[in-house]
Amino acid sequence: ASVMTRELILLRGLPGSGKSTLADVLSESGKYPIFSIDDYFTDKNGLYDFRFQENHLAYNQCEESVRTAMLLGTQKIILHNTFTLEWEMEPYFKLASEHSYRVHVATVENRHGSANVHAIPEEHIERMRSKYSVKL
Repeated sequence: ASVMTRELILLRGLPGSGKSTLADVLSESGKYPIFSIDDYFTDKNGLYDFRFQENHLAYNQCEESVRTAMLLGTQKIILHNTFTLEWEMEPYFKLASEHSYRVHVATVENRHGSANVHAIPEEHIERMRSKYSVKL
């Protein structure tokens, strides 16, 4: 019997691009887990409250959630973050390698013209856009 391939899908893109929406589609209505740094800042009622000084804790929690899902042998794991900078993806490449997951990186484009749901100022998004690099 062949071993089922296990997949880690990293969705990257600017705020408002539709990462969480695509993550929901890929999770097949919650069949597969979805993780994000935003999880840390979102309470059980869905209210988002970003606290910059706790950002490192959010990164740690996200990595731990992915590691735990991998240890459980979850077939498909979806992760959506802006991942503006290459180094932000590195821990996940490392985890995937350690736990024999195949990695897919997809950049989500904002083709629908919607604004981001976290009310991030346009000048902040513009700064992110200027640093964003895509490997083609």
